[in-house]
Amino acid sequence: MGTELHIGSDCEKVVVSPYPVKARSGRLRRTRTGSLIEAVPRPPSGRRREERLTSAARLALPLILFCAVLSAFGLSWWLPAAGSAALVATMWRLQARAAQPAALAVPRDPDSRVLWTAPERTAFEGALIASRRVRKTWPALAGMIDPVLADRSLTRALDELADVLSQRQELRRLRGELAAVREADIPADSPARSAVAAQCERAAELWREADSAVHRILGSIDTAARAGESFIRERQVAATARYAERTLARVTGAPAVAESGPELADRTEAVIAAYRDLAA
Repeated sequence: MGTELHIGSDCEKVVVSPYPVKARSGRLRRTRTGSLIEAVPRPPSGRRREERLTSAARLALPLILFCAVLSAFGLSWWLPAAGSAALVATMWRLQARAAQPAALAVPRDPDSRVLWTAPERTAFEGALIASRRVRKTWPALAGMIDPVLADRSLTRALDELADVLSQRQELRRLRGELAAVREADIPADSPARSAVAAQCERAAELWREADSAVHRILGSIDTAARAGESFIRERQVAATARYAERTLARVTGAPAVAESGPELADRTEAVIAAYRDLAA
């Protein structure tokens, strides 16, 4: 994997690639978080053809007048005219594209993965949501983790998950095709039936391995998110307990008890262990 991971999603697919995700139609909104760049479709502008024609005419009119003034003074006008035509055409193309519903282009390079099936898309989008939860805990975990290393580990986990989900997607399709062949009207003693049965067993074995890997990666990301969130909540509780103790001591005149409030050593170890598992 490179230094960046690009992720795009629309209504029909999820694209995961080391290269920037492109739009087949419409426009995309890109958001960078560390080494992760997410691209989501922008809503269509809703501008009709008549409105786009009006905007183009408003831009073209002063440009035409400018070229006419140049011509009247005997100056060269054809180069400004060509530039003006190119400007109007560019604005028209951009507005027409913005009016279209956005859809991601399917990448051609072999390093990109495209998830089409609903279970795989749902699993990856769930991991992406969990990764956002993980990143939100980093400001409060300063001194416990290295944000740069944690960012690389988290991005690498998403990249590996995309690989495994892409394999599971292919296995899902293959298992369906093999199941249809097994149910065909073929004699029981046919060598073809035996060969298909062997391939079904192999596909089932690979499916179990891929499914186990998916759950392992999803579990590691979710564990890191829950460990960080739990640590932050307990630290907030500890701060509240210390504040309450000081307040009560001031009101009652009693001395404060040292070292009161929840101990966070165990939670600190849990957070560090969760990030070690994520990086493994």
